[in-house]
Amino acid sequence: MSAVVSTVRLHLNQRVGTFAVPLYITATVAAFSVLLSLLFWRSGSLPGTAGWIQGSQSNPGIAYGLVGFLVYFGVASVAATFPFALTLGATRRSFVAGTLLWYAITAAYITVVLAVLTAIELATDHWFAGFYIFDVYVLGAGDLLRLVPIVFLGVLTALTVGGVFAASWVRFAARGPQLIAAGAVVVIVAALIIVLPAVGTLVAAFQPWWLAVAAGVVILASSVGSWLLLRPAIVR
Repeated sequence: MSAVVSTVRLHLNQRVGTFAVPLYITATVAAFSVLLSLLFWRSGSLPGTAGWIQGSQSNPGIAYGLVGFLVYFGVASVAATFPFALTLGATRRSFVAGTLLWYAITAAYITVVLAVLTAIELATDHWFAGFYIFDVYVLGAGDLLRLVPIVFLGVLTALTVGGVFAASWVRFAARGPQLIAAGAVVVIVAALIIVLPAVGTLVAAFQPWWLAVAAGVVILASSVGSWLLLRPAIVR
C-alpha cells in the first residue's frame, strides 16, 4: 500500500497539470461560449427563447476542450513517470494501482469543479444573462445527479485510455499505439456490423446506464491492459 501511495504522490507532483490546467481549459471554453452567445445575441437571437436554450445546451465545447487534454495527460502520466517510479522502488503492480488511484482523484476533482460551476450557473439563472455554459446536454442538462457520473466516468475513461496507449508505447515503442488503434478500429467496425440491423430497436430501448457500463468496461480493460503491457516492459 505504501508503494501505491508513493506513486500517487509522485503523480500529484504534477500540480499544474492535475489542478490548474483543467481550470484554464474550463475558463477558456467558458469565455468562448460567452462570445458565441453574444454573437448569436447580436445576430437577433433572444436569450430565454426555446431556440436559444436548445442551441446553447447543444454546445459540447466543454467536453471537447477537456477530453483531448485528459487523453494526453493520461499518456504523459505513464510514459514520463513509469521509469522514474521504478528507480524510486515502485513495483509495476503498485505503479499501475497508484496511477489508477491518481486518475480517480483527478476525475473527482474535475467533477467537483464542474458541479460547483453548474450549481452557480443555475443559481444565477445562467449568469444573469441567459448564457448556458455548463447547463448543457453533454453534462446532464443541469441535473447534478447526472453530471457527477458523466464527468467522473468520462474523465476516468479518457485518462485510462491515454494510459494504456502510453503503456503500449513503453512496451513496443511506436508499434504499440498503432496496434491498439488498429485493434480498436476493428472492434468498433465489427460491433457496428453486428448492431446496425437492430439500430432502430436499440435507439428506442436506449438507457443512460448503458453508457456507464460501457465506460466501466473501457476503464477496466484499459487498466488491465496497462498492467499486462508494463509488467514485461523494459525501461529504456
